Amino acid sequence: MNGYRPPVLSVRGVSKTFGGVRALRSAALEVLPGEVHGLLGENGSGKSTLIKILAGFHAPDEGTLEVNGREVPLPLSPGQFRQLGMSFVHQDLALIPSVSVLENLRITDWGRETKWRLSWRQERRQALRSLRRFEVTLNPESSVSDLRPVDRALLAIVRAIDPILGVDGTGASTPGLLVLDEPTVFLPRSDIDRLFNLVRQIAVAGSSVLFVSHDLSEVRAITDRVTVLRDGRVHGTIGTAGASDDEIVEMIVGRRLAKLELKHPTLGDADVALRLLDIHADNLHALSMDVRRGEVLGLTGLGGSGFEDVPYVMFGAQTVSSGHLQLGERRYDLRRMNPTAAISAGIALLPGDRQRDASVGSLSILDNVTLQALAGFRTWYGLSRRAMRSKSRRLLQEYDVRPNDPSLDYSALSGGNQQKALLAKWLQTKPSLLLLHEPTQGVDVGSRQQIFKMVREAATEGASVLCASSDAEQLAAICDRVLIFGRGHVVQELRMGEITKDRITEQCYNSLTRTSTRPGDGD
Repeated sequence: MNGYRPPVLSVRGVSKTFGGVRALRSAALEVLPGEVHGLLGENGSGKSTLIKILAGFHAPDEGTLEVNGREVPLPLSPGQFRQLGMSFVHQDLALIPSVSVLENLRITDWGRETKWRLSWRQERRQALRSLRRFEVTLNPESSVSDLRPVDRALLAIVRAIDPILGVDGTGASTPGLLVLDEPTVFLPRSDIDRLFNLVRQIAVAGSSVLFVSHDLSEVRAITDRVTVLRDGRVHGTIGTAGASDDEIVEMIVGRRLAKLELKHPTLGDADVALRLLDIHADNLHALSMDVRRGEVLGLTGLGGSGFEDVPYVMFGAQTVSSGHLQLGERRYDLRRMNPTAAISAGIALLPGDRQRDASVGSLSILDNVTLQALAGFRTWYGLSRRAMRSKSRRLLQEYDVRPNDPSLDYSALSGGNQQKALLAKWLQTKPSLLLLHEPTQGVDVGSRQQIFKMVREAATEGASVLCASSDAEQLAAICDRVLIFGRGHVVQELRMGEITKDRITEQCYNSLTRTSTRPGDGD
């Protein structure tokens, strides 16, 4: 047929085994020209294995690969994907923070070119041309370490797409494929639209995008079709527009998820467990608020409104110019607070970036989950590894962390299981105050529900929970109250009966026109 264009990518019958465990079972995937194609599945479903086979990192046991209608022998060698017109952007972005935007953008080309010397004027023009083609306004001389997370993600995508389209903007002779492996996982929701605009421009320019994500709202917003992996098998490919959320979730988990029933006790007579008093910091202005014992208090707002700073200020991980924390009978000057003092006071923090700030990927699961409770394992002869193994195994069983093997490297766990392990690490200490920042970021739908239950159970046992999140659906599911921030102030308070996903989203955007208000104490 005239005008026929073969799929940009066609994978058939791909299988992969690791030590007797089948990670992929005759998996198939087809991405069409100019398409944004979603790849979905729970953690451990085989998504990462398939991506690594395409990147030449893993060799499949069997299977075939076609790129733009041409069969390519497997396995691919490392780096061969570039010759095939494919590029990858992973969660960590693989940028060098200590050097400039220009150097990060051009460094891969320098490795392939044979120039004796560089013309920095020409390199700057080339970098600006690449950035402007997709309306990304970054200064080539800026250090990457100074960029906002969304700008780092945009830079990584522009760098990845350059070899596919060609730096002169005329496009390649055959369509390319950009693989985005959860690029939004550490981005606030308010910034994701900027990234999606770039993805749409790439598709309009003729290349295709394979978009890996756990977030159904993102998948709905950006993809044309989705393929679902479960237990290493493909369980269908469907058009995004014609599928309901329930249908997609059922394909992902293999069953209809039961409606999550979380207990929200009446807190009218509960004691005030803590008070924040007159906090002044970079993004916070005269902030005061109360949290009751057993309450889950949500904090949210648009990006830069200040809500995401509150957990770190309370934990002593971010400086303040003034302010106090009243915790029970004790008052702490937050100018002198630090994480060691916070932990001693019964405060626990689960940060938004678990890989950078909350764990040590090169250590075992055992070492990570017992890190905050080492004093309990001391003997006359040092730490009791036997007691640590026994305790960590019980924690993994109690919180359904899989696989239940404390000796494995923490980095071997899927994202959802990593997050459950980190929550287990803190919950074993029975904190009086649990601080959470984006607790279900990069987590599959099944683990997400388990984390919701863990949070509510902690509150039921008496902990006060403060959850800073840009995920309105999450806040509506677990919170007793929600405070909306705008320009460093609380501008709106929502209580039980008022807390819905749509109401939270509406009030976040309304915050742009409001002045601060003193939130109630949860009566």
